[in-house]
Amino acid sequence: MASAPRITVIGTGYLGATHAACMAELGYEVIGVDVDPDKVSDLQAGRVPFYEPGLEDLIAPHIASGRLRFTTSAEEAAAFGDVHFICVGTPQRKGEFAADTSYLDQAVDALAPHLVRPCLVVGKSTVPVGTAARLAERLSARAPVGEAAELAWNPEFLREGHAINDTLRPDRLVVGVRSAAAEARLREVYAPLLDAGVPFLTTDFATSELVKVSANAFLSTKISFINAMAEVCEAAGADVTQLSEALSYDPRIGGLFLNAGLGFGGGCLPKDIRAFMARAGELGVDQALTFLREVDAINMRRRFKMVDLAREACGGGFLGRRVAVFGAAFKPESDDIRDSPALNVAAQVQLQGGEVTVYDPKATDNARKMYPGLAYADTAFDAARGAHVVLHLTEWREFRAIDPEELGEIVAARHIIDGRNALDAPRWRAAGWTFRALGRP
Repeated sequence: MASAPRITVIGTGYLGATHAACMAELGYEVIGVDVDPDKVSDLQAGRVPFYEPGLEDLIAPHIASGRLRFTTSAEEAAAFGDVHFICVGTPQRKGEFAADTSYLDQAVDALAPHLVRPCLVVGKSTVPVGTAARLAERLSARAPVGEAAELAWNPEFLREGHAINDTLRPDRLVVGVRSAAAEARLREVYAPLLDAGVPFLTTDFATSELVKVSANAFLSTKISFINAMAEVCEAAGADVTQLSEALSYDPRIGGLFLNAGLGFGGGCLPKDIRAFMARAGELGVDQALTFLREVDAINMRRRFKMVDLAREACGGGFLGRRVAVFGAAFKPESDDIRDSPALNVAAQVQLQGGEVTVYDPKATDNARKMYPGLAYADTAFDAARGAHVVLHLTEWREFRAIDPEELGEIVAARHIIDGRNALDAPRWRAAGWTFRALGRP
């Protein structure tokens, strides 16, 4: 593939490391770039500094072959690459709803001065609409090659825990471009995926930026809708899992993202809908997205409800009570604890006097760094020993496979609250457990 474009990936977090590995898997020569020398050292040694199923196994052979390597040098990347993907984070600004795009600015500023030949710079980060146009001007102004360093926008749609599949077998590719040459280059890069039938949508910058935040806003709304129905079910004595199942058969609604529970967290949905609201306000159309405030509020109320149920199970207060928390990651198959509902609940219970012990198959180390005041266990059974209530807050398969009878032998009281509506309620009740769940009788 000697004539193929050479790829660089700026930023090697969840998105960047996965994208770099998958581009190598598609046959390209790839350099991953990061400002963190420790992260670069780990990746160059084949160690992924976060948990994503299958990623280390994917990276290792490409590191060994030399097709994939990592560096801290933007100058090296500029000399090497024909297409530069920018995959840095856009976190929520402290004290604000708006997104912090400073890492994108820094990435462009580091790369641009070394761009001395025509190339394509492709943003993949989730950004407020209007960011791409601004960065295009910044890029051409700082690059020696000027406007021959062209910008495009290619939003990512990765799900943590499924990132490799979502990169190699995406449900669509969206590219925002300003020229036929940029579109042609991206069609070349993604040719193996297009040959496999992946839809390819070409748009302007603004539309490509809106696709990702609109998708996240819609999914957040769907999750909060069913959690709002859970609140109604709790008041009416109905079962939200049966309600959700009945709704899922309607082809206009479908069953995906219609599972009631503790709500969404992580590094995307919460901050993206808040940034979307903030940007709408800047554009003078804030009323168009006021419903997202209620979406956010419904999501947060589920956490408070879980604490209320746990307190009730402990006899009205947490003092002198041991609480086992199953789960720390915001979702299964990930070690990401950003805005984790599980840890938020655990911390609230502890603040109210509970003796909390947390177990998670992958996220314990990250949780311990962020919440050092909580106690942690090496197994679910160690976490539950002597507990007056068990809270199931991240739906790992390991927790669904636990034998309720065996677990019941080591707890102080057989009380369990299923925050994800993922456990087999009849099985736990048959083993003598008091079983509660969000939105169910």
